[in-house]
Amino acid sequence: MQEVLRKFFNFEEYETNFKKEIIAGTTNFLTMAYILGVNTIILSSAGMDFNSVFLATAISSAIACFVMGLVANAPLGLAPGMGSNSFFTFIVVKLYGYSYQEALAMVFVSGMLFLILSATGIRDKIINSIPENLKQSIGAGTGFFIALIGLVKAGIAVSHPATLITLGNFKNPTVLLAVFGLLITIILMSRKIDAAVFFGLLITAIVGIVLGKLGIEGMPKFSNEIVKVNTSLKHFGDFFYGIKSLITKPKSIFLIFTFFFVDFFDTAGTLVAITNKITSKTGKNYEMKKMLFSDAVGTVVGAILGTSTVTTLTESTSGVAAGGRTGFTAITTGIWFLIASIFTPLVAIASPIEVGGMFFEPVIAPSLICVGILMATQLSSIDWHDFTAASAGFITIMIMIVGYSIPDGIAAGFIVYVFSKLFTKNIKDITPSVWAMFVLFVLHFALK
Repeated sequence: MQEVLRKFFNFEEYETNFKKEIIAGTTNFLTMAYILGVNTIILSSAGMDFNSVFLATAISSAIACFVMGLVANAPLGLAPGMGSNSFFTFIVVKLYGYSYQEALAMVFVSGMLFLILSATGIRDKIINSIPENLKQSIGAGTGFFIALIGLVKAGIAVSHPATLITLGNFKNPTVLLAVFGLLITIILMSRKIDAAVFFGLLITAIVGIVLGKLGIEGMPKFSNEIVKVNTSLKHFGDFFYGIKSLITKPKSIFLIFTFFFVDFFDTAGTLVAITNKITSKTGKNYEMKKMLFSDAVGTVVGAILGTSTVTTLTESTSGVAAGGRTGFTAITTGIWFLIASIFTPLVAIASPIEVGGMFFEPVIAPSLICVGILMATQLSSIDWHDFTAASAGFITIMIMIVGYSIPDGIAAGFIVYVFSKLFTKNIKDITPSVWAMFVLFVLHFALK
């Protein structure tokens, strides 16, 4: 069997072996494992069934990893993206009032667009036509948005009638547990520990459970049940009912476009960054078209099963760092996701905890903040000396944060970019794709 795998995945050509690929795939999974809990909790906040979302997350992630491994032969792990699931729940469902069925339909439609554009190669051309500074601003802004959600869930940031937002009560044991988890995760990541986010989450959960056993209130609770065979897929096909109702809601086109746009560039940036890192070491190239196609299949499958956008995760860099070079790394990651599907009770440890009428999530919040930090590092790629780039990027990020809206931030950034170019005699820098999006975003604000 090892000989068959060696030949199929071209181990020798990519300077790897069976053992390295297994270790890399396992490392990928450990780094991404927190997604099972975080995605389940975030989407269940939108009214979706907990067990169904957990199983859909595990299965869709596994399928997407298998496709990436078999079709693209790339060592990349896929799972529901942190930015997209937050947008799904907190913006589409809770802020704009759409049902989760409609949100799933939006994910499905955006996934089908990905599939078509990826299969035809159009996706590559569109990616290359968008200004690099705007791409980086959107990624960084999404990071700040996710971090803000994490700070709120940790109880570190709370609302205030005078200042709108202020620091929380650090005498609260639940908040202190979240702070502890954040510091531990930052230390692990700073020391470049593989699967740092996962181990940070695990350590926080264990410390919280122990403190709870010692009588401290507001701590996560451990279930006596560990393994549970979960066959619940209640939301399988729910996207279909959402599509029927979306037809009567034309404004939903802007939210679909946001799902499409955010994942579009987030995926492209991730693929380019990770594969460039591998190429510099091995001299071997990976086919972008096949990787984008595999990513798009993951999104469509995820929507059908009942979860938010499945995408290539930046955590795949951990597998690459561990020596992953071929699609067998992705296959291994997918197998681990399937194995993890029977451990649903353990995820309940990360459930929201009610404290004085407020709900905190001290186990999950640190991971959200740290993922936000990772995404915010894209700020360094923005040319802050070019005021056109700086203004568009700054507006994109600030509107996302203060407006609590990813689509509004993207729209505002594009509009500022076009106007800055238009009135500085640099109109030739505005591509047809940017003009088209500019018109869509102006309409977006006009119809709000």
